[in-house]
Amino acid sequence: MVEIKNVAIVGASGALGEPITKALIESGKFNVTVIKRPSSKASSPASVKVASADTTSVESVTAAFKGQDAVVSAVGIEGLEGQNVLIDAAIAAGVKRFIPSEFGSDLANPKLAVFPIFGHKIATQKYLQDALAAKPGMTYTYVSNGPFLDWGLNHGFLLETKDGKPKIYDDGKTVFSATTLASVGQAVVGILSHYDETKNRYVYVRDIDISQQRLLEIAQKVAPEKKWEPVSVNTVDIEKSSNEGIARGEFTFPVMVGYLFRGIFGEGFGNKFEKDDNALLGITGKTEADVEAIFKTVLAGGK
Repeated sequence: MVEIKNVAIVGASGALGEPITKALIESGKFNVTVIKRPSSKASSPASVKVASADTTSVESVTAAFKGQDAVVSAVGIEGLEGQNVLIDAAIAAGVKRFIPSEFGSDLANPKLAVFPIFGHKIATQKYLQDALAAKPGMTYTYVSNGPFLDWGLNHGFLLETKDGKPKIYDDGKTVFSATTLASVGQAVVGILSHYDETKNRYVYVRDIDISQQRLLEIAQKVAPEKKWEPVSVNTVDIEKSSNEGIARGEFTFPVMVGYLFRGIFGEGFGNKFEKDDNALLGITGKTEADVEAIFKTVLAGGK
């Protein structure tokens, strides 16, 4: 049985990397190393090792990955294209498990996989599969967790609450699976603690299945004094607009994010997971009371 003891994380100071790093440390199961660019000014927890590496150089990253059993990539949007360097370095360093920065929608769903916003993630998957076919040994895990529940509510992504005019997509009835950042961190701990059960596959984690309609009802309950004027939006129209933007060569955030809204709130994109690996990975889930608690914090700042 393969044991994962030494874990390196790239992107540890990001919105997702931070809770993953926290979960790895608090589990007490791993020796954690944070990989930083030489120019990085981000601070790291005292309990982790820090290794400096030029993430554009396979040789530099390979040296940083030496002795690591697993590598977790939590790079943000700007780093997705550069994960091939991490893959090559992990293979060269003899790493046993690589977790790419997949975290999000279920890209095993072919309807989602064709959206341009997921282009770099799909390309990374192909590069990883081809690299491992040519040089077997390292294993991988892809993590599907749906949209981030707490981040999505805090940033008005799942439901805009600041101006009281939330966009409600496709009547708000589509139920989707969502996961908090902390639970994604726990999922990574679970993956690295169950090497054989999680190797070379997607794992699915979720804290709750919920709809925008229900989110709005909870928000209204938390802030009944607020004037709520929902705005109805059709995700088919959003996808059409994004396609037109791409055709004009506009690879901008507003154009790209349209595909996310279509994939999360539109029907037929595997929005609500049919199965999950919660029990295996130690994810206990959240309740609507937890959602209410998040809204209390969010809406307190918006009053």
